[in-house]
Amino acid sequence: MYKIKSNEMGDITVTREMVETLAGLATMDCYGLVGMVPQNIQTGISNILGLESIRKGVQVSNTDEGLVIDVYVIVSYGTKIPEVASNVMQKVAYVLEKNAQLPVAAVNVNVRGVRVSTDK
Repeated sequence: MYKIKSNEMGDITVTREMVETLAGLATMDCYGLVGMVPQNIQTGISNILGLESIRKGVQVSNTDEGLVIDVYVIVSYGTKIPEVASNVMQKVAYVLEKNAQLPVAAVNVNVRGVRVSTDK
C-alpha cells in the first residue's frame, strides 16, 4: 500500500495493483507499442498480455525518492525505439503523479521485442 495523503479524518492509500494497472494503461496508450510482456518472459517465447493482465508487464518498487516503475514492452517494427521509450516514460510518470499524486523517481522501459505488422 502506498499512502497518498493523510489528514485528521484518516489516510488515503492505494494498492500496488492499482499502481501497476495505471502504469500499464498509460504505457499501452503510447504510440508504437504492440503490447506488454511479463518481466520474466523466457527467450523465444513472447506472450503479449491482454488488458485483463496488463499489470504483469509492470514492476513497481519504492525508494526514498519515489516509485521506480519498470515496464516490459514489445514495439512495432519501424518505430523509433528511443522516442517510443521516452514517450512511455513521460506518460507513465505524468499519469501516476496526476491521478494518484504519487512521486515517481524513475520509469524504466525494457524493450523485449519487435513485432512486424502483417496488415497491408
